[in-house]
Amino acid sequence: MPEAIPEKYRDLFQKRAFASLGTLMPDGRPQVTPVWCDFDGEHVIFNSAKGRQKDRNVRRDPRVSLAVIDPENPYRYIEIRGRVVEITEDGASAHIDKMAKKYLGVDKYPYGQPGEVRVLYKIKPEHTQVMG
Repeated sequence: MPEAIPEKYRDLFQKRAFASLGTLMPDGRPQVTPVWCDFDGEHVIFNSAKGRQKDRNVRRDPRVSLAVIDPENPYRYIEIRGRVVEITEDGASAHIDKMAKKYLGVDKYPYGQPGEVRVLYKIKPEHTQVMG
């Protein structure tokens, strides 16, 4: 069985590469949002706040698609289709701080809102398509 995320494209998760996350609205229309992303060796991970549209969408229908584009070469990318297999608040605050360090160069996520609950989403890749 081929690697879920080919080794040649794992560097994208070390770079400040945004992912375009596609989820499905209740009526089946696609909804796309830019997200910070991470890879733990098995799952692609993104982080959001509870109650946002993407949160509501993946809780209802876990099927998602992401495109991660190399910020140094926009013709090099990986598209990942899969399912959100875990949704948890455990470790989500620490993870968003880790992502703020990667993407913003700061130690603490600066955009948190009062009462906001951070959530981690783990995607099990089922299909990948690469370019470049």
